[in-house]
Amino acid sequence: MSELQSTSPVTILKGVGPRVAERLEKIGIREVQDLLFHLPLRYQDRTRVIPIGSVRHGMQVVVQGEIELTQVKFGRRRSLLCRISDGTGALTLRFFHFSAAQQKNLIKGLRILCFGEIRSGPTTLEMVHPEYQVIVEDEAEDKIAQMEESLTPVYPTTGSLHQISLRKLTDQTLAFLSPHILRDYLSQTNFDIVSNWSLSEAIQFVHRPPPDASTEKLMEGTHPAQQRLAFEELLAHQLSKRISRKAFKENKAPSLETEGWLRKKLLSSLPFDPTAAQNRVVDEILSDLISEEPMSRLVQGDVGSGKTLVAAMAALQAIEAGYQVAIMAPTELLAEQHLATFRQWLAPLDIPIIWISGKLKVPEKREALENLANTDQCVVIGTHALFQQDVEFKKLGLSIVDEQHRFGVHQRLALREKGNINGLTAHQLIMTATPIPRTLAMTAYADLDVSVIDELPPGRQVVTTTVIPDQRRDEVISRIASVCKEGRQVYWVCTLIEESETLQCQTATETANMLAENLDGVYVGLIHGRLKKEEKERVMQAFHAGEIDLLVATTVIEVGVDVPNASLMIIENAERLGLAQLHQLRGRVGRGSRQSDCVLMYKPPLSDHGRKRLAIMRETSDGFQISQKDLELRGPGEFLGTRQAGIMRFRIADLIRDKELLPEVEKAAQQIMQTQTEIIEPLIQRWMIYGTDLADV
Repeated sequence: MSELQSTSPVTILKGVGPRVAERLEKIGIREVQDLLFHLPLRYQDRTRVIPIGSVRHGMQVVVQGEIELTQVKFGRRRSLLCRISDGTGALTLRFFHFSAAQQKNLIKGLRILCFGEIRSGPTTLEMVHPEYQVIVEDEAEDKIAQMEESLTPVYPTTGSLHQISLRKLTDQTLAFLSPHILRDYLSQTNFDIVSNWSLSEAIQFVHRPPPDASTEKLMEGTHPAQQRLAFEELLAHQLSKRISRKAFKENKAPSLETEGWLRKKLLSSLPFDPTAAQNRVVDEILSDLISEEPMSRLVQGDVGSGKTLVAAMAALQAIEAGYQVAIMAPTELLAEQHLATFRQWLAPLDIPIIWISGKLKVPEKREALENLANTDQCVVIGTHALFQQDVEFKKLGLSIVDEQHRFGVHQRLALREKGNINGLTAHQLIMTATPIPRTLAMTAYADLDVSVIDELPPGRQVVTTTVIPDQRRDEVISRIASVCKEGRQVYWVCTLIEESETLQCQTATETANMLAENLDGVYVGLIHGRLKKEEKERVMQAFHAGEIDLLVATTVIEVGVDVPNASLMIIENAERLGLAQLHQLRGRVGRGSRQSDCVLMYKPPLSDHGRKRLAIMRETSDGFQISQKDLELRGPGEFLGTRQAGIMRFRIADLIRDKELLPEVEKAAQQIMQTQTEIIEPLIQRWMIYGTDLADV
């Protein structure tokens, strides 16, 4: 195999035919290099035999012993039981699936060597379906001598591709590991973490750790060899984002320089002044918009911090400069809320607003598309329908994507491409009400400029949060009666563990009926995703106007709803929601001058995760603290949303565990962009599971 190269196809390896190659491709392994970077999830210690008397529940160990008793146990599931002993203790081997030959061979007096996980059984500790070898008396010492020479890796795989196969293939590749096979692109850099371990040494160690390696550090992912690889992987992600940013900035955008009279006119009509944080972020955006480099800026701010006004200021700048503005939201309800707000603000300025939704009737949609194709200066608001093929902009200067993490990567790219008109690229503003911890933003959004609205408008109340079991429902209903009697309004949010929208709507309907029966003189309204747009608008307008005292809703009210008189929220089955969603929902109250409260009602018993989430909600209302805790509990992939997981999938790095590496990673990325551009693409291709095909997003 002297011709082996890192880019050689895996079919060059012994034992890899078309069928195995197909299975390997399913887990991202096409080349020899991919095998080397398909790293273990965890390790098993098969390097030594452990006395049975010292094993404990949960340990994965090798033991040897003599069979004292074999019997078939009948019950709900038939099983073969073998009790073995080594003089220090006894252990039961349990087989649910066994053959007649197996039952016949595992006889009293036979010595066997077993590997498996120790579990607590009815009478003794057990191993269920262990791997085992029979020890013939004169081979005993040889069998022990043949114990594994390194910790045994456990790889991420699929059901059709076994661990033993992966280990054998990795062994073949590791046997030829050398700088010739695997180039160390960072060997010329001066970073400590790189100089202590070469790439080949780190790869060899992580795949086959010696018996004396710290299993604790390996399982935690903090061993220096793992950190060397994590550093390079984080660097590859950082470089991919920087390349994406550089490529985007090389496009030309329209310079949207104006006198700002539209912005001044809107501000003079508002009954409040923007906060210092809003003014600072608007200035940052305006500085981008007057440049001929396309803006790509993320605005993040806590619930109620005033992102919509910032978006309106940006939109007015583009409109005054003679361009169109597109505002895209992930749900009909949020898009409708933006539509209502922008109509209220922009109608006095005679700015046309176009609504595009998947639910428009054919004649309505045709008229909207014609208006869009023929109007220079307008705002178009919609959902995913904005990037459908038949939507054509005449002169798009700015696109605003709200709650961007809820869109798929290709959807956002499609909207960006629609802004490429006459050789100019539209500016892009991205907004999120889910604050992103700096740790995550440094990697996930290294291709964006980031602005933070870190100040709430004056008068916003801190919401007091209580956590109670649902057995105290009657107390909650009594509290609602008191609040409504004082002239205030209430939300009751229904959630279900099932993803079925139909079931959620049904539950909300039943809850609304129950509350109406139990609350005399309280007018109960209902809103859910299955209502027609007109009906939703009617209900929300009635709630705004104070005609509805208690609004029962599904989580469709998570964002965009602003009723200052609502001062109490009850979230049912709160343990089923994530921290970000709970925080978004809670942000619907506390928008007026009165003290507001949120009651998180749960169904016992709580899981550990559920208890932690609800405790965090009770302890803090700071969105940035909550997002940090959410990141720690869920990990970066889930935190960003499953549709974004492709961007953030790591082979070995962990953004929470490895956050101390990030400053060095940023420094290294900057150095390489300046002095070693030739190694950027190979590094990205080596580590990025999706290569550079998503770099534009």
